[in-house]
Amino acid sequence: MSKIIGKPLDRVDGKLKVTGEAPYTADVPIENLAYGVIFQSAIAKGKVLQIETSTAATAPGVIDIITYQQTPNLVKIPFFPTPENLPTAQDDNIYYNGQHLGIVIAETLEQAEYAASLVKISYEAAEPTITIAQAEIFEPESIFFGIMPGKITRGDMASGKTQAEVLVEEIYTTPMEHHNPLEPAATLAMWTGDNLTLYETTQGISATQRGIAAVLNIPQEKVRVISQYLGGGFGCKALLRSHTILAAIAARQVQRPVKVVLTRSQMYTSCGYRSPTQQHLTLGATQDGKLTFINHIGTSLTSIFDDFVEPVGAPTTMMYACANLQVKYRLARINTITPTFMRAPGEAPGMFALESAMDELAAALNIDPIELRLRNHADIDPHTQLPWSSKSLKQCYQQGAELFGWSLRNPVPRSMRDGDFLIGWGMASATFPSNSGKASVKVEMLANGEARVKTGTQDLGTGTYTVMTQVAAEALGLSSQQVQFELGDSNLPNAPITGNSITVGSVSPAVHQAASAAKQRMMQMAVADPNSPIYGFPVADITVESGKIFSQQDPSKQDSYSEILRRHGLASLEVTEETSPNPESQKYSKHSFGAIFIEVAIDELLGQIKIRRCVGVYSVGKILNCKTARSQVIGGITWGIGMALMEKTVIDPHQGRIVGANLSDYLIPVHTDIPNIEVQFIAEHDPHVNTLGTKSLGELPIVGVAAAIANAVYHATGKRIRDLPITPDKLI
Repeated sequence: MSKIIGKPLDRVDGKLKVTGEAPYTADVPIENLAYGVIFQSAIAKGKVLQIETSTAATAPGVIDIITYQQTPNLVKIPFFPTPENLPTAQDDNIYYNGQHLGIVIAETLEQAEYAASLVKISYEAAEPTITIAQAEIFEPESIFFGIMPGKITRGDMASGKTQAEVLVEEIYTTPMEHHNPLEPAATLAMWTGDNLTLYETTQGISATQRGIAAVLNIPQEKVRVISQYLGGGFGCKALLRSHTILAAIAARQVQRPVKVVLTRSQMYTSCGYRSPTQQHLTLGATQDGKLTFINHIGTSLTSIFDDFVEPVGAPTTMMYACANLQVKYRLARINTITPTFMRAPGEAPGMFALESAMDELAAALNIDPIELRLRNHADIDPHTQLPWSSKSLKQCYQQGAELFGWSLRNPVPRSMRDGDFLIGWGMASATFPSNSGKASVKVEMLANGEARVKTGTQDLGTGTYTVMTQVAAEALGLSSQQVQFELGDSNLPNAPITGNSITVGSVSPAVHQAASAAKQRMMQMAVADPNSPIYGFPVADITVESGKIFSQQDPSKQDSYSEILRRHGLASLEVTEETSPNPESQKYSKHSFGAIFIEVAIDELLGQIKIRRCVGVYSVGKILNCKTARSQVIGGITWGIGMALMEKTVIDPHQGRIVGANLSDYLIPVHTDIPNIEVQFIAEHDPHVNTLGTKSLGELPIVGVAAAIANAVYHATGKRIRDLPITPDKLI
């Protein structure tokens, strides 16, 4: 029985964070530090005629100013981990408003900011392409770095249309959205000879190490990347960015450490965004609610110089049992920076469309929305024809409905009221794939009886320090206080990027395997040592608790990690293990699932929407920490509420300038916008995903929330809003 895994252990890094002692990137103290401020393009398309820096160069404290005329030629590398043609002050071409054109380096931040304001840039401007309507649309052959086809079909679409007795055919749109993590992107670059150290706000230290080495054409082993604490990322810190490259170039140029911290406004033009989407979705069904065909065409935006498709159709291919399906992607090039991953890329906007359409189909057929989903429940993955590694979606529906009181819902729109407020109840499904990658972990057993566990992963603030401590402690037979978990340094054993919800599924099995191997080594040393109280006992009879090794048949016979090391004259013992995804797991389709239920109250005269209640039930395999898991869900649902009701980035359609690039004009939920969120997890054993049975969680909770709210709004008002966000003007 698990003693530590799953328990609501407080965050091991919590005290450091609440006392301000956790060293985030911009906080790292470095001697002789200089400050860099990036200056950007004020047009969206054209060429630079001149960058006048003479006035800025004579400003107080200025050390140097670097433009495309001074930067070295950078090596172009594939998109991951950085865009192939990323414009990093390489020439005079302008591709988007806010493009990085150079950097000012000064003795203080204020001096660098002032000097940057004195840089004068003249342009030869051209007419930019900003909107989908202006752009030429094409159909890519492949998407998502070539791992997904641009068109997916199964079955016979013509036959499916013939069988359909009821059609729902609509266009659903989602806007451009920005991540807005609490911590802005930052880089602290310093050179020691030809060795580069980057303190970096990154979701992938190893990917950043590989990327910056390739771009600067230096050996990877001469680059060290450190990111011990991250104030949120959500995708915008997943890839190597222009400001990081410029910081490294500047530090080498001035032969001093250089710190670059993007302003909140620069975050909107420097780190990507979630592309707006137009989704043409058609569902065909029989009168009893069985789907006969699905056609999902997703159009998204990308930059002039790169392809990035929002994979909105990914969940459509596997969510419901339907023999006939087509998913197709279309792409429009515009003058912006390349879009990027944003929490639940593809699934978040894609399930808004799919789950809204399912609700529309339920209304057209006069079938309860849960019942419609049950009638189309996929018992195996309908696209791959593989069995699920585990799936408890039906239980999510059942438990969520019971907790929410769904049976009391009057299905007729505008039928439920509370005084002057229209009341609406809506629900939706959630899903996200459970992927994993290769990871390596080192365990050091120390002479004081404690352990250090090391791997080059990252903690976005979601609890990686804590859950990995729990996994290691349980495997070693130690308390959590006796384990120190270290991450965030490319000098540590390699681990994958923290994105796509793969960290727990990748790193925790490696931690468990390395810790178990270290424990086994220690037990073998003890039973082979004539001076040990458990000498000669079979290893199978030995167990460990609180660092004490003892015989289960005779618990009075005890040894300890510290005594074993002391007798062998060792200050420590090291074990390194690497794990990879089990090839056998490829015989299964691996996904997490959930169901979200929402109650809204709407002021009919003002169109104001208030979220009153929220219940989310999820099946995500083994939970490593029930407290951090619940926090993940609350955060994801909160973001889903923002996606549904508030978030939208506005771009000037003429100049390509982001309007309101700040947290005053870009609306996100605050405490008063969020009701009590009830979170439940279905107990689920999954022996196929990995050795611990963990499945994806971090991105799952945002999925389906926007659809559940849109469905609740329809139930309350009778108005179907298919264009996010749902603002009062759309309801009045």
